[in-house]
Amino acid sequence: MKVIRPIQTSDYAALLDIANESGIGFTSLPVNEDLLTHKINQSVLSFAKDINEPCDESYLFVMEETDSGEVVGTSGIASTVGLDDAFYHYHLSKVVHASRELNIYNTVDILTLCNDYTGVSEICTLFLRQSAREGNNGRLLSKFRFLFMMEHAQRFSDTVIAEMRGISDDKGKSPFWQWLEEHFFSMDFPTADYLTGIGQKQFIAELMPKYPIYVSLLSKQAQAVIGKVHEKTKPALQLLEQEGFICRGYVDIFDGGPTVEANLKHIRTAQMSCKMAIQINDRLAVQGREYFAINTKIEEFRGVCTRLNIDDDQDIAYISQAAADALTLTEGQDIRFAPTTFRT
Repeated sequence: MKVIRPIQTSDYAALLDIANESGIGFTSLPVNEDLLTHKINQSVLSFAKDINEPCDESYLFVMEETDSGEVVGTSGIASTVGLDDAFYHYHLSKVVHASRELNIYNTVDILTLCNDYTGVSEICTLFLRQSAREGNNGRLLSKFRFLFMMEHAQRFSDTVIAEMRGISDDKGKSPFWQWLEEHFFSMDFPTADYLTGIGQKQFIAELMPKYPIYVSLLSKQAQAVIGKVHEKTKPALQLLEQEGFICRGYVDIFDGGPTVEANLKHIRTAQMSCKMAIQINDRLAVQGREYFAINTKIEEFRGVCTRLNIDDDQDIAYISQAAADALTLTEGQDIRFAPTTFRT
């Protein structure tokens, strides 16, 4: 069984392996010992905090195979972004150039540097190792976060965003960044991506063009990838779109990938989730349908995909002993759960 739990200091080696496998363009997991150690330590401290409102907490989770103890994936949530370091985006919008006398009316797309998402929560750092990409593992690694956020809503902003990885090739070349590099920077995409990942963002403010950029001035290759996602990111984007996330024109300043957003209470998994006490009954549990389920704890948080049999009249969820053990729960304790698929 795969179980989601908070990352621990002993998971460093596994996180480093995941960082290496994730490749260039996965900004939130650069291959850097100091940064990865800091991410783990910051997460451990965040889980230990007593929170009334979101601040600078960062929660990092891992997916573990219970039989072998192998860590096969990671997933994270930032309670807020942009409070300590500027959080940059380009916003894609339009301007109109018109002349009534000449009977000319032109609509032009522009990219404007902005910090509009300062203070919102972000789901991030989602990566599942190739060996574990089967069944509902990927969906669990993404969707359990909405259950966690709904259960502990005081720890997060009402608005939730996700930055989607944009298009780059196997060598880390981004068509969008290549145009910026040629005109404003003297560093390649992997270097800029790495510096951002380790928190050295001052070069953005120093070198990034301060005025809006006319999209028509970009290379054709750069124009073609604005708002598009990397091939490996398409399944993740599709999952978020099914949850109700939409793009409002914000794109990444390095690769042009889209940023999508939703209100926490309107995210479909969060909205459809229920909270009930459990009764352990293997026979009844196996007759139910599959759900993503979490316990309601913080430091001892656990999440799984399992079969539940729901008794709405008694407000009880029947669960197997194995699932209860994975969630570190005993009879009568609460779970929050949502269906793995949405019925239409």
